[in-house]
Amino acid sequence: MTTDIRTSEPGALCLNCARKIVSPRKVGKYEPLKRYLQRRGYFTNLVTLKFAQIDGIIADNLPMNAYKTQTWWGNTPHSSHARAWLEAGWRVEQVNLKEGAVTFRKVKKQFIPKRGKPRFEPLKKPFKPVPVKSTHRKRIPSKTKIARMYARLKNLERKRTLQKRQIRGKFKPRPALEKQLFKPDKNP
Repeated sequence: MTTDIRTSEPGALCLNCARKIVSPRKVGKYEPLKRYLQRRGYFTNLVTLKFAQIDGIIADNLPMNAYKTQTWWGNTPHSSHARAWLEAGWRVEQVNLKEGAVTFRKVKKQFIPKRGKPRFEPLKKPFKPVPVKSTHRKRIPSKTKIARMYARLKNLERKRTLQKRQIRGKFKPRPALEKQLFKPDKNP
């Protein structure tokens, strides 16, 4: 927990929430529509959505062109809204402006080129990793650890033998030195 940046109250905000406030992720307006269509793709191949439903999915209003023209609903990857459903693997099949509904049909995932230059050039040669020697060595336990483990084993053996030979009446006390060195209740 950390202090809330806006109210400066201690312990009012977790670090994850603070990270979201300080550096929020930039998500496109139509990213929620893309995720919605991807999830629906597991169950069906045809989805009909009202414009009001799409407004609710993207948590914003569609532009006025979406309500007035069919060209806004075109399957061109040049627009951000069409890119959302094309990247999700859907195409607009039918638009009914009078009813305010659009029908999407699932297609195979198609490659949509990203804008700008490609980040990496394709490899011409097959990739060959560089041979690397392992730096991990087997660790040998220290003498102290070995001595402690040995003492624990002795204690366990004594406990086991004590449980077996507990006979009432004949009690032989152990010498003080043995009690001091190997106490069965404590680990050394």
